[in-house]
Amino acid sequence: MESSVALGRLELAPSSSAGGVPLTSRLPGGAPPKEKPGQPPSGHQSQAHLNGCVPLSHQVAGHKYGVDKVGILQHPDGTVLKQLQPPPRGPREMQFYSMVYAEDCCDPCLLELQTYLPRYYGTWSSPDRPNDLYLKLEDVTRHFIKPCIMDVKLGQRSYDPYASQEKREQQIRKYPLMEEIGFLVLGLRVYKVCTDTFDSYDQHYGRGLVKDTLKDGLSKFFHNGVSLRKDAVAASIHRVQRILRWFESQHQLTFYASSLLFVYEGLPSSFSSSSLSSLLSSPSISPTLMDGHRGDDGAVSAVSGDGVSAPCEEDNSAWKQSHELQRPPNGNGNKSQLQGKDVDGEEAKGQGGDETETGAGDAEVEVRMIDFAHVFPSESQDHGYIYGLKRLLTVLEQILCDAA
Repeated sequence: MESSVALGRLELAPSSSAGGVPLTSRLPGGAPPKEKPGQPPSGHQSQAHLNGCVPLSHQVAGHKYGVDKVGILQHPDGTVLKQLQPPPRGPREMQFYSMVYAEDCCDPCLLELQTYLPRYYGTWSSPDRPNDLYLKLEDVTRHFIKPCIMDVKLGQRSYDPYASQEKREQQIRKYPLMEEIGFLVLGLRVYKVCTDTFDSYDQHYGRGLVKDTLKDGLSKFFHNGVSLRKDAVAASIHRVQRILRWFESQHQLTFYASSLLFVYEGLPSSFSSSSLSSLLSSPSISPTLMDGHRGDDGAVSAVSGDGVSAPCEEDNSAWKQSHELQRPPNGNGNKSQLQGKDVDGEEAKGQGGDETETGAGDAEVEVRMIDFAHVFPSESQDHGYIYGLKRLLTVLEQILCDAA
């Protein structure tokens, strides 16, 4: 089915199947309280209906599990569950995934788009709460031991053409620089090798970034407390460039309030948990060692040398918080996911995910498009999203250039 037809029908007749718990705005109320990753938040809502599902421990943005809202959950099979939002947003997002991943899809544009999205496994509901519908999606962090995660909203505006004047003004007030900068950091967490913890930054950190502080603010995501992960920056640039090429070639869809999810491995690739413990007990850590240095074969490797070791640096930013590490931090122990299988144990074919190209210079990095409650048919390029991608690439390239 052509995208314009599918999404056009949705606008005329939104589904009514998105019942369930009302959802509130993204990342409300400033910095979240400190808690260990995976620790259930306090609240009176019973988890009995979750059918073995637990709150997603490594979520950095979006609706979070707590009182009167469910947010993102992790299924026992390793996938993640995103509850459908109220109409028309939730049905529109479900329709988008269903269209892109339709079994009979033969549109080259949509088939390529699958490689930039999380894999989609249809919908899910708990047997005792069948009206609460969830999108069943790949956990993009499934391959990572210490996943560093960042959610970046793309585009020059975060409201769609059908938004009320009140909604438009509300979104503009949240980040008046969106039109000029083209993107907004919604949240991030980065692994610190010195302390074996994650530093987390919420939406207020991103909204506090202006043109003069944007580069340094974004570079925090790639700094492990000892050195800048230049390999992760370079790999992120490569993957964003591929998404940009797709946008420049397509004239079917326009995306509003959609995000890019960045994930890279915070643990140096040649280190096991035991060797990391030994490393952390050392009086100093070589910045070269922690830089994820890349060898001639393109693989990330930890390199020791006679260089001067640097002490761990403290960052006293008002917006950050440290979390003790839970192993595994991403909550994924599902072998079928880790081995590239789908949830039924069969090889996943054409189910999305960028696993076909690992060109020279790629570190252990994922960049995926997420959040599609405001996707609409179009007959022209998505100039707002393209603008945001180009501005984001410029900042990433500046970070890499300054570190050279």
